[in-house]
Amino acid sequence: MQENLKALTTESRNKRSLKIDTSGPMDILRIMNEEDQKVAKAVEKVLPDVETAVQFAFESFKKGGRLIYIGAGTSGRLGVLDAVECPPTFSTDPDMVRGIIAGGERAFIKAVEGAEDRPEDGAEDLRKIGLTEKDTVIGIAASGRTPYVIGALQYARKQKAKTVALSCNENARISLEADQAIEVIVGPEVLTGSTRLKAATAHKMILNMISTSSMILLGKAYENLMIDVSVSNEKLKERAIHIITRVTGESYETARKTLEAADHQVKLAIVMIKKGVGKEEASLILEQADGYVRKAIEDIQSRG
Repeated sequence: MQENLKALTTESRNKRSLKIDTSGPMDILRIMNEEDQKVAKAVEKVLPDVETAVQFAFESFKKGGRLIYIGAGTSGRLGVLDAVECPPTFSTDPDMVRGIIAGGERAFIKAVEGAEDRPEDGAEDLRKIGLTEKDTVIGIAASGRTPYVIGALQYARKQKAKTVALSCNENARISLEADQAIEVIVGPEVLTGSTRLKAATAHKMILNMISTSSMILLGKAYENLMIDVSVSNEKLKERAIHIITRVTGESYETARKTLEAADHQVKLAIVMIKKGVGKEEASLILEQADGYVRKAIEDIQSRG
């Protein structure tokens, strides 16, 4: 690929930081902080594009498909990071949201040189996980030109999966390979070309939005509470108990006992208390409400 790197926004020089090498610590911090403040505004401009990605992911989940992030280097690590947080936060199967990084899992902690340069590797990594038309694939590349990501998106489209290209440059090469492009323009980095800075921050924000929004749409929140949190340690158990008390108005001890009776499933415990039923009947009520606690509670109240 022979694109002129100098023409890319992510590779251009930031005039505010031209003398950063002669600056003191506080001046460096101020420059970085002021540049970081531009990121949220840049993300705001692409919210309609992000909404489309959320819709893709939500539809995939409803069909039993997956959300798959794929990228190289920092971009790949961001995808993996967002994916691995979904099971503890939303009690999802680890396969439901997947993060794939060029060079494999070892590349997460140590760079694998040249891994991003082979488009066929991107295609092969998606083939290995059995990609289908039910899935949504989000290719992440700050530059928008990474061959590994291009190959992955091309393969995904052949499999009729929904595709999203996430970059930080206008008219990015990967945008041509996707059903939806998200080009979030954050401007030149404080350190020229170091896209682990503003570009990575923007992408982290957008990935957070996509996964969190789609999970909320799936019914994994009640009001602004994480009612499908995985109770895998004492801290999360305490969080779960407090969630139950807030929703039901019951005491800490009642919430704790009900959570344990519900096999540590917060949703189930809430319905058990609200309806005054055992685990099996509460489970049936939740199933009839398609897993949405609000719907289950409203149905309960309307029948009461």
